Amino acid sequence: MLNQITVSNFAIADRIEVLFNNGMTVLSGETGAGKSIILDALGLTLGDRADTSMVRHGEEKADISATFDLDKHASAQAWLKEHDLDDGKQCILRRVITAEGRSRGYINGHPSPLQNLKAIGELLIDIHSQHEHQSLLEKDNHRIILDNFAQINSLSEEVVEHYREWTKKSKYLAKLENNQDEVAARIHLLTFQAEELDALSLRENEVAELEQEQAELANAELLLSKTHAALALCDEEETNISTMISHASSSLMNLPCENEQLSEALNLLNEAQIQIDEAANSLRHFSDSFELNPERLKELEERLSTLYQLARKHRCEPEELIAVQQKLSQELEQYTHGDQNLEELQAEVIRLEKCYFEIAEKQRQARLAVGKNLEDQISEQLALMDMKSVKFVVSFTSLERTKINQHGIDSIEFLISTNPGQPPKPINKVASGGELSRISLAVQVIIAQSSTIPTLVFDEVDVGIGGGTAQIVGQLLNNLGKKGQVICVTHLPQVASQGDHHYFISKQEQDGSVKSSIDLLNAEDRTKEIARMLGGIKITEQTLAHAKEMIEFV
Repeated sequence: MLNQITVSNFAIADRIEVLFNNGMTVLSGETGAGKSIILDALGLTLGDRADTSMVRHGEEKADISATFDLDKHASAQAWLKEHDLDDGKQCILRRVITAEGRSRGYINGHPSPLQNLKAIGELLIDIHSQHEHQSLLEKDNHRIILDNFAQINSLSEEVVEHYREWTKKSKYLAKLENNQDEVAARIHLLTFQAEELDALSLRENEVAELEQEQAELANAELLLSKTHAALALCDEEETNISTMISHASSSLMNLPCENEQLSEALNLLNEAQIQIDEAANSLRHFSDSFELNPERLKELEERLSTLYQLARKHRCEPEELIAVQQKLSQELEQYTHGDQNLEELQAEVIRLEKCYFEIAEKQRQARLAVGKNLEDQISEQLALMDMKSVKFVVSFTSLERTKINQHGIDSIEFLISTNPGQPPKPINKVASGGELSRISLAVQVIIAQSSTIPTLVFDEVDVGIGGGTAQIVGQLLNNLGKKGQVICVTHLPQVASQGDHHYFISKQEQDGSVKSSIDLLNAEDRTKEIARMLGGIKITEQTLAHAKEMIEFV
């Protein structure tokens, strides 16, 4: 239930704070006084689009907050907990709009995107606008209204998901079936490429090993020459490094006295002697084992040339050829079993089609089950609003197979017959503007009766009616208020007199600017307001008495 709405610097309102209760709350006032400000502000807290014109002239920002009591609203509490936004038994929706056009939303003090404001708002409040009757001219809305009335939205979502999955797989199957020639050509190419790479018998790290070996063989003479030169310096010439180190060591060993620093030097020379000897052995071993092999060099160059060519062909590095080979083999394996995969896909499409029709048939039966009930209830409401001869019909037409869609296997349309004996026709073909307004109101009232949303708002939905019909509309709204909370903006005294609470919206000029204010009317002031709505500018004793009678009659 909506407990409170606070509006600061919004439109022509500097600050408005309104408290709401259960039952039917009426908002009235002169045209242009700002009755819609409250509902527009409320809409912003529910995620409606904002713009700079909404900020009061001369102010930096508009700030709107709406507080809802969730004590008996388990679904809203569950949503808030799921999104880590719960705050006990209440929900505060806030919207801030700056003069520069920036907008921020909050849920219980936490910054939140507009889609979250809309999501929680759909659970808390339902707004019926004076222009909403135009939606009855949209055939798609007929299906939406019926599904809402039947409370099968979750079932309809299942139908959508089944349809999407079925059509997705069907399109993929058709693509495969229509591209058999392309598939055959691809298989031929993959087979050739895979066999070509398989014939190479590539090893891991083979390219690096071949390149190293090639480099060694290509520089064999230079390597041997340099090896022999190094070996001679180390161990073979008369003045080799090893001999010179040996002489230096002997000189230090024959000294008459010991010295710590000289001892350290002697140890280093001995270690150097050992290192030089080991280096000489390694050079000698390499020199003895290394052979010039031009035939092997030719083999390496041919092998590497083949690998480089294939790498360019596949647009990769030579080291990546093994990965390419594996990828080609995997793709070929898929195509090799293509017939089997195609059969599996065909079976899957048949299964998904069956599932879709099963769930769609379940949806159809649910719609049919409540369609007649919706017809009867709306026709009953129309009779109460002096449209006894009007018959409301929910028409079901089975769709051709090529036209079935995510919304089901039936086309749903609201039809009316304005006179007995006349066949029902589309609403926009036979209904006048006044009739359309009353039909819309009847639909809204019936849908609202089955709604689980605690707060219902009606914004001048009674436009175009009056007299006894208006009084009946007021009674209908009052009855809805007994089940929860109804907020109604109206110009009709017959409707306003049915309210449990009455707010009056007015506009004043102050310091060269205009501002809107809202006041809760007591019994006396309420009588005067109903009289104003009845009699216009001049309020007489007769209109006051009439107004009092209307209020007491409720």
